[in-house]
Amino acid sequence: MDTMIDNITAPPFVLADKSTTEFPRYWIEYPDLFCAPAHEKTPERRILAVLKWFLSSLRGQQCAGRDPGDGVKKPLNAFLGEVFTGECGAEGDECKLVSEQVSHHPPVTACYLWNENHGIRAEGYTRQEINFSGSINIQQIGHAILHIDEYDEDYLIPLPNVKVKGILTGGPYPELSGTYEIVSSSGFLAEIDFSGKSLLGFGGKKNHVVANVYPQDDATRKNAVLMAKGNWSESFTITDSSGQTLDTYNVASASASTFRVPEIEQQDPWESRKAWSGVINGIHRGNMQDVATKKSKLENAQRELRKLPETAEEKWRPLFFRKENQNAMAERLLAIVGKTLNPADTRGAWKFDGGKAASLERPWRKELTPYGGS
Repeated sequence: MDTMIDNITAPPFVLADKSTTEFPRYWIEYPDLFCAPAHEKTPERRILAVLKWFLSSLRGQQCAGRDPGDGVKKPLNAFLGEVFTGECGAEGDECKLVSEQVSHHPPVTACYLWNENHGIRAEGYTRQEINFSGSINIQQIGHAILHIDEYDEDYLIPLPNVKVKGILTGGPYPELSGTYEIVSSSGFLAEIDFSGKSLLGFGGKKNHVVANVYPQDDATRKNAVLMAKGNWSESFTITDSSGQTLDTYNVASASASTFRVPEIEQQDPWESRKAWSGVINGIHRGNMQDVATKKSKLENAQRELRKLPETAEEKWRPLFFRKENQNAMAERLLAIVGKTLNPADTRGAWKFDGGKAASLERPWRKELTPYGGS
């Protein structure tokens, strides 16, 4: 029997020092890989570069930037309206990010990542549902779309479901399972199969992944033109159809780019690290009583805000994203693999609102803060 644990409060000592709004940063922690697809000359090489970028980002996302051997920490649950912004990469050639909690019931995080110099950008959103059945199961409902300006190409990026295993043995670690597709508007797709150890760890390989790139007209999916195989938290090897090795990427030894955010004093009250600063400082000091007190203060303030007519969730408007009823590109790419888009699952199909974002000035919501008043 599965037990839903979305609303169960985690004890302070298992909390990570970051919120779920910060996790999209791991899509761009290797800026060269994020930008690489924009510089490949053939559609086969571009989808291969997208696949390599996707696989390389999984370790950071699933382990929250920690070493896998250090175990798993539960991220802070983002509150409605919480925002995370930042950038990484060389000065003048930055990859940038903005993410925002656009819904609380159900919890939905939207994000937008881009590099103007290279003409590449991605946007997406996810809703997470969590239950427990021997392991912690995290179902991700949503997608991302990567766009390359020069070729006017789009890539549907899946958001794999996660299992946190090892709970019963005292050594929790993330595991991905199932089959997913990266679907390109150029006529290729990458089928990605995740597998791992069994529940008690007696079978299978930890964090195992096999991916095959096919032309979309290969209905049998027996004639892969490119392949990737290995371990998404350690290393994987890419080969061509003849078995010749094209590349081996060591995720474990790769050096992530430093991610830069505004100083706390310069951040808006709705920015994640400022809003959670008391909790984060308590985690860093190991003061669990302070963590619990500061966390409850923010969460209780949010509950009170939602009771007021002017700040109730039904009337809430995100800062950087707008709600739409459909996404034609996502629907087109999903249809290629026999799937459909259901915006009702995520309270809408969320799109980055560039015009609105360009006009925003701190403080974004004037006197209103996550705690209610100025």
